[in-house]
Amino acid sequence: MEEIKKTTLSLPTVVPAVAIRDVVMFPGMSLPLSVDRAKSVAAVELALNTPEKYILAVSQKDAEIDDPRAQDIYHFGVMAQVTQSLKMPDGSLKIFLQGLVRARVNHLEINNAVGAWFANVEYIEEEDDNSPVVQALMRKVLDEFDHYARVSRRIAVEGVSFLRQINDPSKLADTIASNMVVKTAKRQEILEAVHVKDRLEKILKLITSEVEILGLEEKIHSKVRAQIEKNQKEYYLNEQMKAIQKELSQKDDFQKELDAMRAKIKKNGLPLHAKEAAEKEIDRLSKMAPFSPEATVSRTYLDWLLNMPWNKTTEDVLDLKKAKQILDEDHFGLEKPKTRILEYLAVSKLTNGLRGPVLCFAGAPGVGKTSLAKSIARAVGRKFVRMSLGGVRDESEIRGHRRTYIGSMPGRIIQGLSKAKSSNPVFLLDEIDKMGSDWRGDPAAALLELLDPEQNKEFTDHFLDVPFDVSKVMFITTANSLGAIPSTLRDRLEIIDFDGYTEYEKHDIVKNYLLPKQLKMHGLKPGQVEIEHDAVALLMREYVREAGVRNLDREIGSLCRKAAKLIVEGKKKVTVTKENLHDFLGVPRYANFATEENGVGIATGLAWTSVGGETLSIEATKLPGKGQLILTGMLGNVMKESVRAALTYARSRGYGGKVDFDKTDFHIHFPEGAVPKDGPSAGSVITTALTSLLTGLPVKKHLAMTGEVTITGRVLPVGGIKEKFLAAYREGVKTILYPHTNAKDVSEIPERVRKDLTLIPVKHMDEVLPLALEGWAQFAAKQSKATGTKTAKKSAPKKAVKKAVKKPAKKKSVKRK
Repeated sequence: MEEIKKTTLSLPTVVPAVAIRDVVMFPGMSLPLSVDRAKSVAAVELALNTPEKYILAVSQKDAEIDDPRAQDIYHFGVMAQVTQSLKMPDGSLKIFLQGLVRARVNHLEINNAVGAWFANVEYIEEEDDNSPVVQALMRKVLDEFDHYARVSRRIAVEGVSFLRQINDPSKLADTIASNMVVKTAKRQEILEAVHVKDRLEKILKLITSEVEILGLEEKIHSKVRAQIEKNQKEYYLNEQMKAIQKELSQKDDFQKELDAMRAKIKKNGLPLHAKEAAEKEIDRLSKMAPFSPEATVSRTYLDWLLNMPWNKTTEDVLDLKKAKQILDEDHFGLEKPKTRILEYLAVSKLTNGLRGPVLCFAGAPGVGKTSLAKSIARAVGRKFVRMSLGGVRDESEIRGHRRTYIGSMPGRIIQGLSKAKSSNPVFLLDEIDKMGSDWRGDPAAALLELLDPEQNKEFTDHFLDVPFDVSKVMFITTANSLGAIPSTLRDRLEIIDFDGYTEYEKHDIVKNYLLPKQLKMHGLKPGQVEIEHDAVALLMREYVREAGVRNLDREIGSLCRKAAKLIVEGKKKVTVTKENLHDFLGVPRYANFATEENGVGIATGLAWTSVGGETLSIEATKLPGKGQLILTGMLGNVMKESVRAALTYARSRGYGGKVDFDKTDFHIHFPEGAVPKDGPSAGSVITTALTSLLTGLPVKKHLAMTGEVTITGRVLPVGGIKEKFLAAYREGVKTILYPHTNAKDVSEIPERVRKDLTLIPVKHMDEVLPLALEGWAQFAAKQSKATGTKTAKKSAPKKAVKKAVKKPAKKKSVKRK
């Protein structure tokens, strides 16, 4: 930028400042101003108490800010003089400011003593420039401003004649800028253009842009006015046409459509409130132009309203024998859920209606929750509707959109009922624990009314805006994890747990369900493909690890595809054996693991996840250091606290011997480090692994345990006992140590599984360590002799559930990282 000439005016360099909103002041400009903010009033009063009455006028960047900071104010303004002032009764001031000269703010801050803005300023004034270029710009700006005044109709044309008498380029530019109706930021740019040539160029560009925008506005206004006139003309002609048709006793297509809707109201037998809403909407539609946007919205609303199954129901088949037969045909096992369903149907038969609590099927993926809901619909002779709630975050997905929005439509509840053409279907709300919530609302809150039998008689969708009785609907929900369901919604559900299948059950499922289904899907005849029992067992150990059977079904399908290829090539029958299974499915996904790896500092725990139970290996080691505790394996806060509690317990019992804890680091690792882990259930196994490391005693093979442990060694109850025991059974565990307060949960374990396991309830770590560590008795005796204190020497409690089957357990396998 060229050098700026400093002003020769004798003005102060530190002056009070006032921040003004929605306006930019220019030199030579008179500005009436109402001042009511405390800082601004203080600044004006300071200026009025000086002889010159000087004050700096600077503009705010955002007019909505009531208490601006220094960064909210432009640092370029105008030094002004207060020419008139008037104190108002409410304490505000009415003043007139006369702009003097541009000023650049070097520093702006609040003087706390007086509560007003003060600015350190530098006054500047552009050089006189009457060059031919500037003169040409002045003429062009005047011409364009004349055009702008005529187009905008906001400025008197006489004012433009006055501007032509101004010879000073700077004054002309400032006067035009102060009279243009543009945004504050644009005016500020012109104020900060010190050189008159730059200022005139910016003004010319701004005027040209405004003229173009005003021209477009006028063009749009003309189109709108023409369209309105056209619509009025069409309405007038339509009214005339109706009158003529009425005289001739003829009806157009639109009138026939309205008559068809009225006939539908009588035919469908709408309830009184729905009938009134439909007739009112038809009357409104009859007064609209047939092809107007409003008529389209009205037609859509009436279509949904009239096609709803207000009084259409299916007759229930409450035959318990038939229902049991259908449930057994479709699903193997699941005795507890099936029993609850039959009880539900029995009560419904006695009460002449399917009414009762909303059922929630909770369990791991692939255990048959969704398919059981389909079987229930088939058993009772109802229509089946499924709505997936996974990923739903918008409340309008449940309650619909209001008709004021473009493209509005009913919620998925009303859509499902309309599609089913029945007001009493079996309605499955799948994956209810996968819903989310954001600024669009909480879908779970919208389900509260829907799933409450006392309230859902008048469920109101935002689109229909009339109550619809959904109390006849049999709602069933499914979930993998109950913890993700809000407590208020969970209170309305009756939870039915779906436990994972045992290996015995999976063998029967493969034989009676999965293999016949896959043979039919792949065009194979019964008997063409045979899978031996041992091959199924190996398949479950090395290729599939799950509580359900979804992945098992997928692998059976893979075997059938490969068998189909061999049969097409000429082979008559394919038999899958334990020996050739790898030829069909390739390298095993899971390596042999199991509790055989237990050793010094290595122990096996039991964990529960939303997809079932799992075994959890824990490794502990020590190394020279500074007494740090190193934890790896993507652990949550609760599990980290369990490790600290375990180390505290081991140290308090003196199991570290001569270990210098201040110079020893302990590293505890939980394999499969990429999988998040949390919860208190691993307390006992962590304590056992640390004690094994400190004492040098190895953890027994084929042993696993679960339970929360306190710093004094008490073993507290945990959840997911059945899933954990089934996972241990799959992995070849022979002995399980569990909290004695979980003894009531052991009855839920299948009898065939309990016979192959030794289940030992424990109350304290003093019971766990003698059972878990080899050579504990000798260590305890040695430590008691050295310290003179008693050490845990307990053996297995008498209440332990011993094995009934003496055959050696087969080696199991677990997922390889």
